Amino acid sequence: MKTNFGDYFKSIMSDNFAFLFDMDGTMVDNMKYHELAWQQQLKQLGKDLSSEEIKPTLYGKNEEVLQRHFGDRFSDEDVELFSKQKEEKYQTLYKDHISLIKGLPSFLQQAYDAHIALAIATASASSNIEMILKATHSHKFFNVIITAEQTKKGKPDPEVFLTAASQLNISPQLCIVFEDSLKGAEAAYNGGMRSVFITTSGQESDLKRLPGVIKIIDDFSSISPDSIISILQE
Repeated sequence: MKTNFGDYFKSIMSDNFAFLFDMDGTMVDNMKYHELAWQQQLKQLGKDLSSEEIKPTLYGKNEEVLQRHFGDRFSDEDVELFSKQKEEKYQTLYKDHISLIKGLPSFLQQAYDAHIALAIATASASSNIEMILKATHSHKFFNVIITAEQTKKGKPDPEVFLTAASQLNISPQLCIVFEDSLKGAEAAYNGGMRSVFITTSGQESDLKRLPGVIKIIDDFSSISPDSIISILQE
């Protein structure tokens, strides 16, 4: 049976909401550094591909990306090693360029002050998340952080978002996901959640075929936590 999100949210206006944030491309505009790191790593493994060839394959967990390019060629131990090498490349490339997307620091502070539960739900490695949170002094905002090490399936499977909602002890229908990728927005919908789409990835033209997206933004300067919750309560 199809959920009537509007009526549902009106009925639970006094209950708590949660905001779940993807990291890469959503909280920070860092995807070009991931792409370059993957380009270097794949070349090291014998695949010399352009950024345009690599970009469509970069979703989900690292082991899933490697499998898309090499099938089952590598052992689990090799996959773990190559994944670690890729993240080391990425961190070296990105560490001097870290900054939150415009408007996000204020948005996080407003949500935190309003006692909205906040979580990071990402396929990125925990070491990447810690690097960014430390550099941006943002760790204090988040009640829960779910990373690649804590899930088995990548997006569009909703596991990462459902795990975050479970740890927050908040119903998926009360969670709003912030995402920059179609696979991520699809994962949110698959988990029974609505999403706000950030246009850093340039995929917004394809959103018409994807339900569940309540707003499209270029950055966080044009929205407030209240404005997002108000949309859901209309």
